[in-house]
Amino acid sequence: MNSSPNRKTLEADQLARLSKLLSTLHQSNPFYSRKMKDAGVRLPLAGLSEFFSSFPFTTKEEVVEDQAKHPPYGTNLTYPLERYTRFSQTSATTGTPLRWLDTPESWAWMVENWMQVLRVAKAEAGEPVFFAFSFGPFLGFWVGFDAAQKLGCLCIPGGGMSSVARLQAILDNQVKILCCTPTYAIRLADVAEEENIDLGRSSIRAIITGGEPGSSIPATRSRIEKSWPGARVYDHHGMTEIGPVSYECPKRACVLHVIESAFIPEA
Repeated sequence: MNSSPNRKTLEADQLARLSKLLSTLHQSNPFYSRKMKDAGVRLPLAGLSEFFSSFPFTTKEEVVEDQAKHPPYGTNLTYPLERYTRFSQTSATTGTPLRWLDTPESWAWMVENWMQVLRVAKAEAGEPVFFAFSFGPFLGFWVGFDAAQKLGCLCIPGGGMSSVARLQAILDNQVKILCCTPTYAIRLADVAEEENIDLGRSSIRAIITGGEPGSSIPATRSRIEKSWPGARVYDHHGMTEIGPVSYECPKRACVLHVIESAFIPEA
C-alpha cells in the first residue's frame, strides 16, 4: 500500500474533488441542485469547513421519498438514463427498498475503493477468492468481485449454491480468501461441523466480511477465527449508494479506517 499523504495535501485533494462533484451536481442533478439552492450553498466553496457548515445532510428517507414521487429512480440522476449501466437495490431490512444506478465511471470508482479493502487483506494476483454471496440486486460483493478480478485474483462466484456445495468448492479450489457476511462465515462453519467437513483442511487465510457489524465485535470475530483455523478476519463497511467506505486497520483488529482519498468524514 502507498504511504498516506500528509493532512494538508489530503485535504487539498479532497476539496478539489468535492468542488468538481458539487459543480456537476449543481448543473445536472435536480435532487441536489434543489438541496443546494434551499440551503443557500454558494459555489465555489472556500474550503472544507464551509462545506461542513453549509451543506445539508441527505438521508435515505429523502431519496426513497423522491423515488416514490418520481418513479422508478427519482430525480437524483446526474446523467441521462442511457449513461447508467449498473443497477443495485438495498435489502429493505428497514423499510422500502432503495434503487440505485451507477455509470461505468462511478462503478470503477467503487472498484478502486474495494481494492483498498483487498490490499489490506494482502490479496495477490492468482490467489483464489470465493464469494459466498447470492449475486442478486443487493450491491453486496458485486464490486468486490470486480475489484479482485482487477487485482488478478481467481474469482469464484458462489451464488445459487448450497452451503455444502460452497464448502466443497472452497476445499477443491484451495481458496485463500473468503468473502461473506459475518453470520454466514459462522453458518458455513456450523454446516462443516454437521457434515464432518474439517475446516483445518482448508487453505483460507483471510475472511473479508461486510454487510453486518459482527466482525468488529470481538466475540463474533473470535468465534469466526476459531471456526476457520489459520484465518484472519478483515472487516469493512459500505453502502449501496457509495460502495465500500472503510477498511480494517492492518495492525489493530476491530478498528476501521475511512478511505479518505474517496470520502470526507464528518465528526
